Amino acid sequence: MKQMRIFLLLAVFISPVTALAQGTRSTAATSAPQVQQSQMPPPAIASVVDREFSNIEKQIVEVAEAMPESKFSFSPESLNIPGADYKGVRTFAEQLKHVAASNYYIWSPITGDKLRDDLNNGKGPENMKAKADIIKFLKESFALGHKAAATLATQNMLQTAQNSKSTRLRLATFGVSHAFDHYGQMVEYLRMNGIVPPASRGKSD
Repeated sequence: MKQMRIFLLLAVFISPVTALAQGTRSTAATSAPQVQQSQMPPPAIASVVDREFSNIEKQIVEVAEAMPESKFSFSPESLNIPGADYKGVRTFAEQLKHVAASNYYIWSPITGDKLRDDLNNGKGPENMKAKADIIKFLKESFALGHKAAATLATQNMLQTAQNSKSTRLRLATFGVSHAFDHYGQMVEYLRMNGIVPPASRGKSD
């Protein structure tokens, strides 16, 4: 009987201690991700800009690949829409070459890279007609943008870029917005040819 009483007393003391230990472990496990999250450094300006530039790069390259090569010479002017004034607007290929050439003009002052000789005042290489060559030119221009974005920091983003009147941050944000502007136009070119833009596939139109 005496041994039984001792056993019961031990059980009374051990149970709260065990529960306390379990509760402590549970609390520590729950708070650990919060502590870890609070200790994460804020995103750097370079990574923020590069993420946005990667987003528009993906979408432009996808529309370029989605358009058949036979339609690279397409412009809305050929549709002869009554009341519309599309005379002289860029063809699909010219849109892509303009984005690529502009990327070089916009991002090279940040990197200090020498401009290519064939940018043709933002029109891109005059004799470049093949789809594969245009997409290669486009991808190379985006590579320069990524190189430039990687140099951005809070210490230099408001400095005037080399051979430019604009700050490095201004050029970077314009590089992203300019590409988005022409992406919107190229999406319409695809739709005028009965092609659903890749970003819209699988979604309700």
